Amino acid sequence: MTHSLLRLPAVINRTGLSRSRIYSLLGMGRFPAPVKLGGRVVAWPDNEISEWISQRIAERDASEMSDG
Repeated sequence: MTHSLLRLPAVINRTGLSRSRIYSLLGMGRFPAPVKLGGRVVAWPDNEISEWISQRIAERDASEMSDG
């Protein structure tokens, strides 16, 4: 299986979250952990970001069903 890694600007673009919000969620254990690439360089697995987005959509849909 091939995995691609996303640097922070791409994660911000994909999620619509700010840098500070990403790190805040990360600190709460509510966002995928980055992979250290060396020094201060990190990146996020693309598949984990996609799964995180899918979970947010599923939560929204479940909430709409229970509200309706």
